[in-house]
Parts: sequence; structure tokens; C-alpha cells
Amino acid sequence: MGGAYLIGFLVMAVSWSVGNQLRSRFAKYAKTPLSNGLSGKEIAEKMLRDNGISDVRVISVPGQLTDHYNPATKTVNLSQAVYSEHNAAAAAVAAHECGHAVQHATAYTWLEMRSKLVPVVSVASNMMQWVLLGGILLINTFPQLLLIGIILFAATTLFSVVTLPVEYDASNRALAWMKSSGVVTQGELAMSTDALKWAARTYLVAAIGSIGTLLYYVMTYMGRRN
Repeated sequence: MGGAYLIGFLVMAVSWSVGNQLRSRFAKYAKTPLSNGLSGKEIAEKMLRDNGISDVRVISVPGQLTDHYNPATKTVNLSQAVYSEHNAAAAAVAAHECGHAVQHATAYTWLEMRSKLVPVVSVASNMMQWVLLGGILLINTFPQLLLIGIILFAATTLFSVVTLPVEYDASNRALAWMKSSGVVTQGELAMSTDALKWAARTYLVAAIGSIGTLLYYVMTYMGRRN
């Protein structure tokens, strides 16, 4: 288990560093009011209109960092700090979530693939921790249990990897629209770019950590078999 603990520690350390930078950037840009005076809600609605999307609603949801696009209900869900605020950070987040709505409207392949994985990952996430633990404890008597755990973990790892192009593409769509529409100044665009760059890195770290942990379990299984 030592290898798994080392991988976990390294991932946690890098995740903390990236997360700290992300929080720092958003806190800084949240203090920068948009020159156009638009709120996150208004930014989102304008991006949807400009992309010809009329069947997606922009709504407010409680909590922090709860912003997301729900393809099932066709809603752009913005946290209270994004929905009603008029700053560069709110604009970046609102546009990013609308990027997912544009992906949905254009049948973006990676988004469709991720959506299909959601029910599988939901089941796998609830089971894999206990299956992997039991597999490690019973590796010498019941190695097949660890193999089942590896398959479950592989499903969540695949989800993390598929999420990468989805998130990066949503940010690219958001930034391209912000630039072409002139909805923000050059300075505000630079802030939005920096904020979304650090947000994307959190997904990258998660994917790398998941791949590393999966490889550890695979090597453990193969090594014990030999």
C-alpha cells in the first residue's frame, strides 16, 4: 500500500497547490468590476443568445463552486457568487458553463461520451473503495476481487480523462466568444483566461492522479500473480 500512499500524497500536494492558486486568482478577479456592468447571469444569457441557443435557462443555485451545466434539464446553474456579481471572475465562470451548453447544442463528441459514462461512474464510485480495500487484503486468497476493483477504478479514471477535453474546450469556446463579442476589455479577457487556465489544471491534476493510482493497483495485481 506504500506506493498508493505516496501517489496519493503527491496528488494531494499538487492539488492543494493548484487549488490554492485557483482560489487566489478568483478572489483577486472577483474584486475587478466589469466595465460593461453585466452580471454573471447576463453574461451567460448573452453568450447563449449569440450562439443561437434559446432552450437553455440560466438559474441560480446555492453554495460555492457549484456552477455547472445540466444537459438533462438544459440549465446553466450558477452559484450565487457568479449569478449576481459583476466582475471578471463571474464572467469567466458564466461563459465557461455556457461553453458546455454550446457543446451540447452542437453534439460535441467528448461531452456525449462523458454523459454516457455518468451512470456507470456513479455506481463504480460507490463500490470501488471497499472492493479495492478488500482486494488488497485478500490478494493472496481471492485476487479476483482486486481485479474487479481495478475495473471499477478504471471506469472512474476514464471519466477523468474524458473530462479533460470537455473542460478545456468549454473554456476555449468561452474565451473565443468573450474576445469576438467584445463583451470584455483586453484586460478583463486576460484575467478570465488566467482564471480558467487554473481551473482547467485542477481537472488535469485529478486525471493524472487517477491514472497513477490505477497503474499502481494494476502492478500490484500483476506482481502478486507472478
